[in-house]
Amino acid sequence: MSPASPNDIVRGTLDLLILKALSLEPMHGWGVAQRLEQLSRDALRVGQGSLYPALQRLEEKGWIDSEWRSTEENRRAKYYSLTPAGRGALGAEAESWRRYVDMVEVILRTT
Repeated sequence: MSPASPNDIVRGTLDLLILKALSLEPMHGWGVAQRLEQLSRDALRVGQGSLYPALQRLEEKGWIDSEWRSTEENRRAKYYSLTPAGRGALGAEAESWRRYVDMVEVILRTT
């Protein structure tokens, strides 16, 4: 199976996946992309053109915070972390995603 492109991802799904990645630990943008690739077993690669607008959108919603810090390589990077509102949103968005998947399954099983 070829890796999914960001354009193939159902709108809003990337936000959910970013929230999930950040629920594990704060990380910089490139780290988020790497974590999603790892968690998807290399099936999902998120480009910068999709990732950074999504991070900005989540920050504007108050679901994530950011701060400038040094990386392990001593480079300056913006680190993102989940806010309490983001943790709540993660639960609500995950439940909404499960309902959506169930609805699609019902439709696909219809004969």
